[in-house]
Amino acid sequence: MISGEEDAPLQCGSESSIIRQRNTRRAGRVVGVEHRSASANNVIFPRRARGYVSKILTLLILAALLRCSLSFNSARLQQQQGRDGRALRRDIVAHSDRISSRHAQEHVGCTVITPQTRSGRVLSQQTQMQQPRAQQSSMMLHPASRQVTSSASSSSSSSSSALSMAALSTSPPPYPVRVAVLGGGNFGLALASVLGRKGIPVTLLVRSDEIAQQLNTEHRHPRYMNDVSLPTTIRATSDPKTALSDATYVVHSVPVQYSRAFLNDVKDYIPKGVPVLSASKGIETTSLGFMADILRECLGDDRSYAFLSGPSFAREICEGVATAVVIASEDVDLTDDFADLFSSENFRVYTSHDVIGVEIGGAVKNVIALAAGMCEGLGLGTNAMSGLVTRGCAEMRRLGLALGARPSTIAGLSGVGDTFGTCFGPLSRNRKFGYRLGQGETMEEILASTTEVAEGVDTAIALRAMIKKRLKGYRLDLKYPILFGVAEILEGDQTPMNGMKGLMNMPMRKEAFERYSD
Repeated sequence: MISGEEDAPLQCGSESSIIRQRNTRRAGRVVGVEHRSASANNVIFPRRARGYVSKILTLLILAALLRCSLSFNSARLQQQQGRDGRALRRDIVAHSDRISSRHAQEHVGCTVITPQTRSGRVLSQQTQMQQPRAQQSSMMLHPASRQVTSSASSSSSSSSSALSMAALSTSPPPYPVRVAVLGGGNFGLALASVLGRKGIPVTLLVRSDEIAQQLNTEHRHPRYMNDVSLPTTIRATSDPKTALSDATYVVHSVPVQYSRAFLNDVKDYIPKGVPVLSASKGIETTSLGFMADILRECLGDDRSYAFLSGPSFAREICEGVATAVVIASEDVDLTDDFADLFSSENFRVYTSHDVIGVEIGGAVKNVIALAAGMCEGLGLGTNAMSGLVTRGCAEMRRLGLALGARPSTIAGLSGVGDTFGTCFGPLSRNRKFGYRLGQGETMEEILASTTEVAEGVDTAIALRAMIKKRLKGYRLDLKYPILFGVAEILEGDQTPMNGMKGLMNMPMRKEAFERYSD
């Protein structure tokens, strides 16, 4: 008993020491685990960092490869289309100082251009590179062209500035820049004047030899703007082969309703790959298509197309009044080419890639101008006309959004800008047509008394049919009351006064009920 009692404290002391030792070992294990965890984290973090870096590098490499692929496809597409706008501009600048007396060779004399004289002109331009063939080339010249060549060879050479957007040029750009303008109407004459004042060789394709002869001799059109003198650099012909054989740019200025038949007649003479600029505005009544649709159906997809629009009255352009327009194309380089070609100190060209937006603005503004003219003819005052034009622009914007146009395009030169000019300008044919309707004249009386085409008349009917065909919705006439109302007036279903009363008695609603985004 005594020995057991003496051993008890010893046992308690030994157990305490054992417990302390166990706690120490456990703490050591915990510290070791924490140390190993920290080491593992230090190892894992660099691995993750390296993974992020490798992913970023992979994305950068893929982006570079994608960019190279897009550049290669773009270059290949330009080569397939048979043109390279940037190379053409470099050639223009590089050879601008080498122009000699070609201006006199082409434009001295008053006879209508013939295929023989044109071939002689081309051969004379190659004599610097092909001296041994000079005599043979001169033997092939038309007699009139031979006389022009001999008189031009005696004149001194004159230098020319590069094709520039800053100032007008007095001499033509170097070969091969040649522009053929299809259509000798008001706007065709205006665009030819813009190029002619810069010294660019322009050939007008007109209806008859008599008109061509008068344009070449008197430099005036016998019917359109006959009081306006045209630049002497403009030549005219009624032969499609003569006008288009060596053209590098084609400008189409034939009214939309006659464009398909005209293009089918001349398409075999347009060189392959030559780009076409359309200045026609409207919607075809038979196909309900825009000019972009007509051009591709008639001339194919193996060339580039551009479209010009904006507030631009033909007479003011011919008189040299400051004008701003927009040219749209899906071909980025082509818009720059045409901007360089047409721009001058009096003619400002902006570029866009929203083709459908530019075409919608150019077509709808003529219909709104008819309504504005009716409002003025009824004597309803400035308040009514301003409200009518503003609501018409809202319908234009709504239609543009439905067909994929950008709101910024509708609000630009081709949309609101052209609408203002056409609705309020005294030179507007569509506003005059609507004014006479508001005064009580019939369509037959108006059409019989004028030779000028008001594009809005046919476009209004085609536009209503196109909206019903392409757009789905309930009561489209409530969404486009002005556009539908003009078509009804032209078809004789109601009078201008009843149409205006119908607009004023429409149900109350918000001014803008859709959310616009650009």
